[in-house]
Amino acid sequence: MDRTTWLRERRREAEERYDTLWAPFYDEEFGVYGNATHQQFIQEFLHLLPRKSMILDAACGTGRYTPFLLKKGHTVIGVDQAQGMLTRAKEKFSAVQFEQVGLQEMLYQEIFDGAICVDALEHVCPEDWVLVLGNLRRALKGQGYLYFTVELAPEAELKAAFERGRQLGWPVIYGEWADADEVYHYYPSVEQVREWLQHVGFDGRYEGEGDQYQHFIVQKI
Repeated sequence: MDRTTWLRERRREAEERYDTLWAPFYDEEFGVYGNATHQQFIQEFLHLLPRKSMILDAACGTGRYTPFLLKKGHTVIGVDQAQGMLTRAKEKFSAVQFEQVGLQEMLYQEIFDGAICVDALEHVCPEDWVLVLGNLRRALKGQGYLYFTVELAPEAELKAAFERGRQLGWPVIYGEWADADEVYHYYPSVEQVREWLQHVGFDGRYEGEGDQYQHFIVQKI
């Protein structure tokens, strides 16, 4: 299988699993993250925004982080590619606007004061990272802020995943994790993420590691 087709299948598989398999029990199984680092960075992000801002919750899922944004009186638009997850989110937050769209297909232009994309970018392949970051940047107003996370994985596990993929004949790139019993993940290096941010036009404001993620708050320049 060529890489383009393989990646298309991995993305379709992830969407189907979130849409029909996991959405019905996602909140009960995973709930709202109580991780201190996530909460710390969300609060730091919110402190940077004007009162009553417009915020994009990108790859919002069932609205795990939506309450943090609404609590401060902001207006939120949530997007996700899995309709099943959005249905659950709408059940909880009937006044919030939700749209079914993938990170790669977002076309917003200078609408939002801030955006978050939390616990989601690990499903984006390396070829699409610049596209997705560019879409998020374009959605922000001038000098708007983005908070996002990059999931971390031990180097030994990444090496083992890469070797398994090669043995199966998959067109994997180092950092990809595509075992049959899990959805596709890609773990870029932190240095690579910083390069992509600079390339698309983001300036780093705050960064830190915690709860198995690298956390970034960046500003559009």
